[in-house]
Amino acid sequence: MKTPKPGSILIGTSRPEELRSWYSTLLSVDHGGKGVFDLDGFLLIVDERDDVTGTNNDPGRSILNFHVDDFDAVEAHLKTVGVEWQLPVEDRPGGRFGLVTDPDGNHLQFIQLT
Repeated sequence: MKTPKPGSILIGTSRPEELRSWYSTLLSVDHGGKGVFDLDGFLLIVDERDDVTGTNNDPGRSILNFHVDDFDAVEAHLKTVGVEWQLPVEDRPGGRFGLVTDPDGNHLQFIQLT
């Protein structure tokens, strides 16, 4: 069997329009009105689900990582759109890391590897 390749991730929410708008601003990408963000071939899907409510009680259980080439540019963009780091940006032996939280409480991490 050939190893399956991840192609998408679904973020379920009870308030899809708000979350779609937030991700569109965060990532500077449009979702075409359907909540599907094409991130260079990997799809981020934000969709309404009846089996979720409120905010994520265990946001550390899964973290969506974004690998970036220019952490300073990401940091400047986040500042201009009003997104704050959940934890202070941290320089680690493997690179630079920063964590943000979406309106539903899901964690997203930006990483610039060295």
